[in-house]
Amino acid sequence: MTRIDGRADDELRPVRFITGYIAYPEGSVLVETGGTRVLCNVSVEEKVPAWREASGGGWLTAEYAMLPRATHTRTPRSAGAGGARSQEVRRLIGRTLRAAVDLDLMGLRTLTVDCDVLQADGGTRTAAITGGYVAVALALWRLIAAGDLPPESLVIPVAAVSVGVVEGRPLLDLCYAEDASADVDLNVAMTGDGQFVEVQGTAEGHPFDRPTLNQLLDLAASGIEQLLQRQREALAEAGVFR
Repeated sequence: MTRIDGRADDELRPVRFITGYIAYPEGSVLVETGGTRVLCNVSVEEKVPAWREASGGGWLTAEYAMLPRATHTRTPRSAGAGGARSQEVRRLIGRTLRAAVDLDLMGLRTLTVDCDVLQADGGTRTAAITGGYVAVALALWRLIAAGDLPPESLVIPVAAVSVGVVEGRPLLDLCYAEDASADVDLNVAMTGDGQFVEVQGTAEGHPFDRPTLNQLLDLAASGIEQLLQRQREALAEAGVFR
C-alpha cells in the first residue's frame, strides 16, 4: 500500500534548511520537513545560571512553542508555549543539543535555542532538534571564527527523526496523519557517530516486541544518517566547516 504522500516506507520527507533566516540571532535556521516548518534561533548571552557559575563552564537551554495557527485549528498562544507538552519537548531539545557541545569549553556563556513551530505536520520535536543543531553550529562558529572559543567546543552533530508502525508496517518520518493512526510511535535522537541520545517510544495500541523495536531503531538510524548529511551540506553552504 502506498503511503499518504507517495513515499517509500524508508524514505524521509523532503528536508530543507534555510540558514540565516532571521538576521539578529547568533544562529538562525528555518527547517522544513515535508509540511512541518520550525524556526530555530540561537541567542548567546555572556552569563550562566547561578548554579553553573562555579564550574566556569557554559550552558545550553531550549524553548519550544507552537504558534496559534500552526495546526488546523487555533491553539491559544499561552497553551502553545506553556503547556505540559511544550515543557517536555523543550527539555528533550535541550538534553539532545547539549550532547553536541562541550559546555566546559564555552566559558560563562548560555546558548538559548528558541524553537517555534510555524506549521505542524508531524515530527515537530524531531525537526526542532535537527534544525536546532544547525542553528547552534552557526552560533558557535561565529565565536570560533572570532577566536573566542576553541573549535573543540562543537563536539559532534546530532539529529532526530520519528518512526512508527502503521497498519503493521514500520515507517520512517511520520507525517501527522500517519502519526495519528500509528500503533507504535518512536522519536529517536542520535549523534553523528551512531550513539543514541534519547529514545521515546509508545505503544498506542497493543504492546510491541523487541524485534519490532530493533527494526524501528535501524530504520531511524538510516534516516538520521541522511539528516546528518543534509546538515553538513547546509552548513557548508553557509561557510561553516569548509
